[in-house]
Amino acid sequence: MNEMTTPLLQVENLRSGYGRAEVLHGLSLKADQGSVITVIGPNGAGKSTLLNTLMGILPGQGTIRFDGEDMTRLTLEERVMCGISLVPEKRELFSSMPVEDNLVLGGYRQKRLGNARWRDKLDEVYTLFPRLQERRSQLAGTLSGGERQMLAVGRALMAGPKLLMLDEPSLGLAPLIVREIFAIIETLRQTGVTIVLIEQNARAALAVADHGYVLEMGEIALQGPAAALAQDARVIDTYLGAAKQKA
Repeated sequence: MNEMTTPLLQVENLRSGYGRAEVLHGLSLKADQGSVITVIGPNGAGKSTLLNTLMGILPGQGTIRFDGEDMTRLTLEERVMCGISLVPEKRELFSSMPVEDNLVLGGYRQKRLGNARWRDKLDEVYTLFPRLQERRSQLAGTLSGGERQMLAVGRALMAGPKLLMLDEPSLGLAPLIVREIFAIIETLRQTGVTIVLIEQNARAALAVADHGYVLEMGEIALQGPAAALAQDARVIDTYLGAAKQKA
């Protein structure tokens, strides 16, 4: 297969939800190798449901292909081993453990793959997040919101993922820290990792992404190059103009 033409992630006709309540209604999207795609939309549109279904936390119907292979039936752990990492909205850190121990736990995939140098990933994470190195022995629960987000991303990167999914990375953070988080997303893209970004801050998300999807009521309402979506009158009116006034 030609890697240049085969998307790293290809989702077709995905349906998912909670019990009998279907949230995603036949959703299709793709992410090319090394690209950043963003999914924007209002609360309740199904954005977190999408990530949880791709990760295998929620069951779904349809087809999910990753790196050319059908992984629709794979378990959460199998998807992690394939190279998919999710940074959930709630961060889900081990608060009573030091920063470095949280990171080491993230290296589980590399260790399982038999990578004898898996701990070298720590140096990469500390280079990306110098603040985490300064606080390596500090308990995760005592970190600031921005530092907790950095730790959550760093832990996901310890697995050496091919696909990194970020659920609302800027949620609840001060504007200065938000800028820092988005600068890190830009840096990650340069390392070749593919990113799926779910984000309320539509303006910042479209600025960093290659391709954007607008999710409304569990369906893709609009999609296209991120730069074009940022100029789309409907997107500006619904997601960018309002966001700017609230800021």
